[in-house]
Amino acid sequence: MSVSWTYADIKRNAFGVILVVALFAVMVPSALNRWANDASPIRSVDPIDATIKSVQWGKGHAAVYVLFLENGSSVLIDDDRPHLIGSRVSIERVTRDNGSISYRFAG
Repeated sequence: MSVSWTYADIKRNAFGVILVVALFAVMVPSALNRWANDASPIRSVDPIDATIKSVQWGKGHAAVYVLFLENGSSVLIDDDRPHLIGSRVSIERVTRDNGSISYRFAG
């Protein structure tokens, strides 16, 4: 089985090759981290009040909401259910045994 790529072909497509390698370099550790977080048991769930500031609807995906917490920081939360921009909502801070923290809508 012969490979039709030559050094000149790779040089000509260097930007694409670097882009693909960079994407894999970012995606693999991210997926491994998410799998480790999903496998780690939940240590605590704390209720928090927040205000919805904006929403981004994805194509065929859940909406991504930007929420401001009581302390002024902001978080992103994915959810399939609709929520009104500007409304106050209850969310939960989920702390896992490995120390990772995530947020989700209550209920």
